[in-house]
Amino acid sequence: MAEPIVSLSNLSFAWTPCNEVLDISDFQLKAGERLFLRGASGSGKSTLLGVIAGVLEADSGEVIVLGQDLATLEPAARDRLRADHLGVIFQMFNLVPYLSVIGNVTLPLRFSPKRRAAINGNEDDEARRLLSRLGLTDEPLLVRRVSDLSVGQQQRVAAARALIGGPEIVIADEPTSALDADARDQFIDLLSEEARRTGAALLFVSHDAGLATHFDRAVDLGEINRAGVSA
Repeated sequence: MAEPIVSLSNLSFAWTPCNEVLDISDFQLKAGERLFLRGASGSGKSTLLGVIAGVLEADSGEVIVLGQDLATLEPAARDRLRADHLGVIFQMFNLVPYLSVIGNVTLPLRFSPKRRAAINGNEDDEARRLLSRLGLTDEPLLVRRVSDLSVGQQQRVAAARALIGGPEIVIADEPTSALDADARDQFIDLLSEEARRTGAALLFVSHDAGLATHFDRAVDLGEINRAGVSA
C-alpha cells in the first residue's frame, strides 16, 4: 500500500478566534493517488489547500508533507518545498499576463533547480509536449501573450505549468468551474493521465460531487471538517 505523501493530524485553523475554519482530526493523500475532495462554497477548501501548500500555518496539529513537518520549517524552507514538490492549478489560474504561453508554463523552472533538472531535454520542448497533451498545439498561439487566450485555453496553460518538472503533488482548486461538461470531463481525464504518467499524487477540489467518478477516492470535506463554519 502506498505511503501517505500528505498527512494531517488534529489540524485546526482559524482566521480569528471567533472564526474557526478547519478542525480535521485526520486526512491523508497517498503517493500516486488521485483524490477528489468535495466541499460546498465556504467550507474551507481553499484554506485547507493553503495549509497543505505551506502558504498558511495551522494553529495546531501536524501537517506532514513528503515527510516534513511544516510547523518545524522556516518560511524559506516551506517556500522551497512548495517550489520543488508541488504544482498548483489555481481557481483563477494566476497566470502572468505579459508572458507568453510557453513562458508561463516554464516559469516554475526558474524557481526550482530540482524541477528544471528533471526535464529531459529542452525546457520549451517539454512545455510544448505538455500543452499538446492538453490540446494546445497551434505554434503561433504558444508564443502569444497568455492574456490573449480564452478561459479554456488559459486553464490548460495553468495545468501544464503545474505539471512541468514532475512535482510529486499536483493540487487543483476548482479549476473547471468555467467549463462546459464535455470540456470539463476531457480536461480532468487528461490531467489525471499526465499525473499518472509522472507518478504525481493529484488532489482535485470542487463543489461538484458528480466529478468523483473520475478519481480513485472521494472525500467530503463536510464529513471530516468539524468546524463547519463559513471560510
